[in-house]
Amino acid sequence: MNFFDRLHDRIVSVDSVVSVGLDPDPKRIPDHLQDYDLPRWAFNRRIIDATHEHAAVYKPNAAFYEDADGWRALEETIAYAHGKGVPVLLDAKRADIGNTTRQYAQLLDRADAITVNPYMGRDSLQPFLADEEAGVFVLCRTSNPGGADLQDLELETGERVYERVAALADLWNTNDNVGLVVGATKPDELEELREQVPDLPFLVPGIGAQGGDAEAAVEFGLAKGVGLVNSSRGIIFAGEDAGEDFAAVAGQAAKRLKGRLNQYRE
Repeated sequence: MNFFDRLHDRIVSVDSVVSVGLDPDPKRIPDHLQDYDLPRWAFNRRIIDATHEHAAVYKPNAAFYEDADGWRALEETIAYAHGKGVPVLLDAKRADIGNTTRQYAQLLDRADAITVNPYMGRDSLQPFLADEEAGVFVLCRTSNPGGADLQDLELETGERVYERVAALADLWNTNDNVGLVVGATKPDELEELREQVPDLPFLVPGIGAQGGDAEAAVEFGLAKGVGLVNSSRGIIFAGEDAGEDFAAVAGQAAKRLKGRLNQYRE
């Protein structure tokens, strides 16, 4: 089974399309965890314990782990999530050429899926695309305001850059392992992209702290019931003022988001 088959089964089993972003900002980890050997791992473990029944996937962002202790924390986090039966999507936005991109692709030895940056072209993504069991989410239309600086540029064909990226990703999907990252803050563009690429699952960030459109995220983000709607800070830091009860509050936030999104699922 490839990643999207496994993700389909996970979505069905927990009745959820929620992606929980595990972005443990060291400055926001509760004080009572700061003396642990790996505070980020201690934080993530408690979040996973509280949210796994509502999580279709966990999405750690590599930026929060890029130091020696961070990589150790990430490895423990991935193994623990797998122990709970939850796949892991590493938000790394990697791409390069030659030996470098082959090294980046080794991240898929641990994680089940990864986000990649398409702006160096297909050869920069080939080692990811060639992994038939992994999921590859191509950055397409991001939720940050500055994404328009490049993604909205109009080509000679009349397409926007993000529309060309979607079309290329569809062509690259020869192993049925490609999805798109499409933000929830522009629901009209979500709808247009779904019409353009009806079969590609979307990873939809921007729900929660960024105020994205939950209904559009579900209606247009799923392809045959498969897709993900991500919330990071809105879940993991929901209990920031709750002291040692922070994880329980995060669990409640994940459950609420699942219920909110399920209103719009068929």
